[in-house]
Amino acid sequence: MNLREVVVDTDILSALMRNNPTVVANAEAYLAQYAHLSLSIITRYEILRGLKANNAKRRVTAFEEFCANNKVLPITEDVVSQAAEIYADLYKRGALIGDADILIAASALVDGLGVVTNNERHFRRIPNLHVENWQK
Repeated sequence: MNLREVVVDTDILSALMRNNPTVVANAEAYLAQYAHLSLSIITRYEILRGLKANNAKRRVTAFEEFCANNKVLPITEDVVSQAAEIYADLYKRGALIGDADILIAASALVDGLGVVTNNERHFRRIPNLHVENWQK
């Protein structure tokens, strides 16, 4: 199977961490082709804040190990510039989405990646962004 390289959105990573069988199967197929999963620093923050708010210390440790073994994409000047372009386009079209989704999409576009998400409704508003859903 020839899969497109993607950034894993927060909802898909959460489903993977909950061992959703469909997501796990898709992640395993992806990892058979690519050496690691990629996620935005925004997704790292969203997952980590939830785990810490719930005082899930063992899960925090496991998540930190997961991040160390995969690729966390930073917010760079290029990502900020791309995010501003996405925002401006969505604003002009009256189709705004949240800043977190815009930054995740910008990270993907800057690195030439797609996004895997269950929130297709938001991400499909962004031109030239390849969107997949591993929960289907």
